Amino acid sequence: MTRVVPVPDPPSRYRIEPTVMQALRSPRLLTREALAGLVVAIALIPEAIAFSIIAGVDPRLGLFSSFAMAVAISFLGGRPAMITAATGAIALVIAPVAREYGVDYLIATVILGGLIQVVMAALGIAKLMRFIPRSVMVGFVNALAILIFTSQFPQLIGVPWLVYPMVVAGLLIMYLMPRWTKVVPAPLVAIVLLTAAAVVFTMNIPTVGDQGDLPESLPFLFIPNVPLTLETLQIIAPYALAVAVVGLLESLMTAKLVDDITDTHSRKTREAFGQGGANILSGLFGGMGGCAMIGQTMINVKASGARTRISTFLAGVFLLILVLVLGDIVAIIPMAALVAVMIVVSVATFDWHSVRLSTLRRMPKSETAVMVITVVFTVWTHNLAIGVGVGVLAAMVLFARRVAHFVRVQRTVNDSAGETIVRYEVEGELFFASSNDLTTLFDYAGDPDKIVIDMSRSHVWDASTVAALDAVVTKYRQRGKEVVLEGMNDATTQLHTRLSGGLGAGH
Repeated sequence: MTRVVPVPDPPSRYRIEPTVMQALRSPRLLTREALAGLVVAIALIPEAIAFSIIAGVDPRLGLFSSFAMAVAISFLGGRPAMITAATGAIALVIAPVAREYGVDYLIATVILGGLIQVVMAALGIAKLMRFIPRSVMVGFVNALAILIFTSQFPQLIGVPWLVYPMVVAGLLIMYLMPRWTKVVPAPLVAIVLLTAAAVVFTMNIPTVGDQGDLPESLPFLFIPNVPLTLETLQIIAPYALAVAVVGLLESLMTAKLVDDITDTHSRKTREAFGQGGANILSGLFGGMGGCAMIGQTMINVKASGARTRISTFLAGVFLLILVLVLGDIVAIIPMAALVAVMIVVSVATFDWHSVRLSTLRRMPKSETAVMVITVVFTVWTHNLAIGVGVGVLAAMVLFARRVAHFVRVQRTVNDSAGETIVRYEVEGELFFASSNDLTTLFDYAGDPDKIVIDMSRSHVWDASTVAALDAVVTKYRQRGKEVVLEGMNDATTQLHTRLSGGLGAGH
């Protein structure tokens, strides 16, 4: 007996379990979320300092930004367990502002970028995610894994030899420990053990403290001192728009990746609103802005098993506690430990299935090409917006070329009651790419006086095809021949009726 299972109402598909309340009632889940937040907070510190250096600002701006955004997004965001903080992508975008105009203009740019993100969310920009093909998504993930891995090179080149056995030890701990227990996140154990070893054996290796000074006071409300003039807007608006687009793109792509990993659905429009609100708050507390972080999110979700906003909130809180209260302890954490964590994250992030020979043999060459193009441009430019944009464009072009060959026109000749009628059956999806050659598929000079064009197995999608059909009809009528179009579906009929004769076809 077949049982019919009703499709859940739209709100229920966004209910992600365990919820915050379920985690708060469960000591086991709460412990997991708290430890995950602690691991992420430790991993955020050197990243935030490094991104501050890229942006050309004081490390405190990156740390305050990471704190403000992690806490804000835990309340405003739509994707539980996703980590939002200062990022390299945003740092690269705003670096020219800090270099040429100073910190006040940078903060104003971040706040305006957040406002633009809120407007984009209200306009439903998040819905455009459905137009990003899977091959681009796979390329995005693989490129991020490569960027995470290559970003560790500065910590592995020109360093004391002790760094290398420390990194290997960290990798072994994170590989072997989950086989024994998953109660405590393996990255946290690796960080603690390697730090203890570095202290006990007084190893002279790079530490977190070597990356930059940690703040000694709480962030405070910061209103940028810039003139409220059109000239100021002209200076910061292009950079603010870039901040909004790059930040939303990276955040929504990361949210979709976590959706796939956890088999859940998240509210992309709410995430877009949340990212905008978090950037505004980041700017108001003197932060450099940011977006979702793929590496730290993978630490939180994959390596530590977090699933709720508690881990995101605690990551921000622990970050502030670590740098203000336990700054001296955090400063002695060896960078080798964090390098090992990020290498594990990069390996876990990469979609190894996509590059297996068996997969490449089955996958259409166009799909593989789009993935490779996305990876190459993302890694080459270090800009996710450019990489994904080029990937989507390549996917569109290759799809249009492939679909263009699916249109067929079959010609048959019928003799009835002494009258010869030629019948053309058009089959396929007709749009600008596939209809360009439509006019060349008819025998205008050789056909008899009556021609029937059967459209019952085709669909007209755009004005280019209507213009092509008008051209075909015009060419026959110029030779004194009668043409009948029949079999159009309702949508094709409405489009053809509205546009036919008004596009200049045949002239």
